[in-house]
Amino acid sequence: MTLFVEPPQAYLHRDFVDFRKSINGLAAIVETEMALPLMSGALFVFCNKGKDKLKILYWDNTGFALWYKRLEKDKFKWPGKLSTPTYSLSAQQFEWLLSGYDVIGHQPMTFKSVAL
Repeated sequence: MTLFVEPPQAYLHRDFVDFRKSINGLAAIVETEMALPLMSGALFVFCNKGKDKLKILYWDNTGFALWYKRLEKDKFKWPGKLSTPTYSLSAQQFEWLLSGYDVIGHQPMTFKSVAL
């Protein structure tokens, strides 16, 4: 079941968030740390340190909404080793995240030189 039908964009906040934060605290993170337009209709995805809870903040043209999910047994595959604090998710990656799959996969490697 797809809860979010074709959101314009989904952004993942790499660092873990204190889940005592609600709409105002998460909105401040979007504006200050992520430097993204808060009222664009995009989904802003946050995870707790235990990786068993997600919060998704979004603006729906009438106000802010906050979606919360807690896993009972498993953990979300949260990409904590990203080089940037914000990661743009495709619609497919967003669905994968909610379904428990790794959304980043293997990262490409580059080498300056190979000495044999």
